[in-house]
Amino acid sequence: MKLAEALNLRADVSKRLSQLSERLTANAKVQEGDSPAEDPAELLGELDRLTGQLEELISRINLTNSKTMHNGKSLTEMIAAKDTLSLKSSILRNFLASASAKTDRYSNKEIRVVSTVSVRELQKKSDELSEEIRKLNVKIQELNWSTDLI
Repeated sequence: MKLAEALNLRADVSKRLSQLSERLTANAKVQEGDSPAEDPAELLGELDRLTGQLEELISRINLTNSKTMHNGKSLTEMIAAKDTLSLKSSILRNFLASASAKTDRYSNKEIRVVSTVSVRELQKKSDELSEEIRKLNVKIQELNWSTDLI
């Protein structure tokens, strides 16, 4: 199995666990004399099976990520770099939106509000950051589809 397939399977198992949680909650109590729509014991058995499968997938994915190398960096390091660059980019975009927002003045007597930074320079930096994230993401995806799961 390729790493990308394991990642897709992990997402599927996580989604199934979320749905299972809702089903368990819906069948936790019934009116006296009634039967639940689904057997809670069977659902709890499914919970054990799915959480065991998820634990194994997470362990194997993390092990694979830590041992998969590209240009001297592990896939784990590349993912961490992508995540932190994405966070930085998001914060920078929010800052840019605030810095570039126009403030209407109704007369020359009102206080003039100006940006504290060069929006043009920061926008260029934001664009470069977005390009770096895209390139890193493409490389990560390439490795995901070419690496066998450990």
